[in-house]
Amino acid sequence: MTYPKRMLVENLAWSDEINNRDPAYFRRLASNQQPNVLWIGCSDSRVPEAITRAMPGEIFVHRNIANLVADNDDNLSSVLEYAVTALQVEHVIVCGHHCCGGVQAALRPPVPELPNVNRRIGGIRRLCALHTTELRELPSFEARVDRLAELNVLAQVQALHAMPLIQRARRPVQIHGWIFSMLEGRLKTLTDTPWTANSNAATEAAMG
Repeated sequence: MTYPKRMLVENLAWSDEINNRDPAYFRRLASNQQPNVLWIGCSDSRVPEAITRAMPGEIFVHRNIANLVADNDDNLSSVLEYAVTALQVEHVIVCGHHCCGGVQAALRPPVPELPNVNRRIGGIRRLCALHTTELRELPSFEARVDRLAELNVLAQVQALHAMPLIQRARRPVQIHGWIFSMLEGRLKTLTDTPWTANSNAATEAAMG
């Protein structure tokens, strides 16, 4: 069985299970969506929003390489605009993860065969340059990747705070920075740690 075929089979089992438990579930789902959260995550297949055990309709989702927020990204901007203005979500969560391939790429020389990726992660390269001393003191490449992934989340949180769309939202929006530990399978909050103070330089670097 091919993987796409398996996906279709699993979907049948999933929908049957939910229908058996709650026959009206899909009718309610079809009528409206009222998500409380916008999730800005990484495209990495290992970090879907399903790690929160959320059901369909509970989370509005935008994912891209390295969970980046850029004011010149029409895709991100349209998702954010709809989430904040139309859906009036209360929370925006930027979720990065350890072992991030986009962050790894930013710590290595550009790959000529990946011009779009190289352009996309330019802000992370600049963020890396801002934290060169701290990153060099870490004991391994893996540790540098994980720390830069955390710094990247915080920079994206600051970028969101600076966006006029967030500042003029009719409903106050709480912005959270989370990191997913691949080795533990756990989400951890970053925005309560001491190093979340506003940094214009970090914000400008990350936004590119």
